Amino acid sequence: MRDQTTRPTAPAVLGQRIRGRRRKLSLTLKAVAERSGLSVGYLSQVETDKAVPSLGTLAQIAQALEVDLDYFITTPRAATGLSRANERAQFSLPGSTMSYEAISNDYPGSELSSYILMVPPGYVSEVATHEGEEIIFVLEGEIEQTLGDETVTMGAGDALHYSGATPHSWANRSDRPARMIWTGTLSVLARKDHKLSTPKPTGETS
Repeated sequence: MRDQTTRPTAPAVLGQRIRGRRRKLSLTLKAVAERSGLSVGYLSQVETDKAVPSLGTLAQIAQALEVDLDYFITTPRAATGLSRANERAQFSLPGSTMSYEAISNDYPGSELSSYILMVPPGYVSEVATHEGEEIIFVLEGEIEQTLGDETVTMGAGDALHYSGATPHSWANRSDRPARMIWTGTLSVLARKDHKLSTPKPTGETS
């Protein structure tokens, strides 16, 4: 049986969802083409809504982007992005002293990722550059943020919005833990590498 094409209402958001997911994974069109077995030119047309893939082809794209087919064809509910304070799991990355708490949800079409970062004393990040934007908001403690040749010290309540194209890094040079919210237009964490821990009871702090 031949694959059915997506419904006429789908192309208006389908390309946007595919592009958003690809950028979240920091993948180029070429990388997705290699994973899916499709051409770069065709994927570009799909992302710009100039071509409508069959369900079979869309399944290839979904597999390349590490999601189920429903991710692209299901309309998100209004409450899809809701997360409760006492239900969010904390996790860490292998070999890192940092711990994270995801406050965003990866629903179809979403482009933002956001985490609460628990930063131990003495932690220094690597220098990074990438596409997209970032916002950091310090909840408690002190964070030293470097953007290009400029370094600023941020305390509780301070926020900074900047382009990921500017070389940037940050550190906690104090003797106390710090907590901050990081929000960006791409995911800087690979979910498959997360080590989940049990959610904290309400009211418990880092």
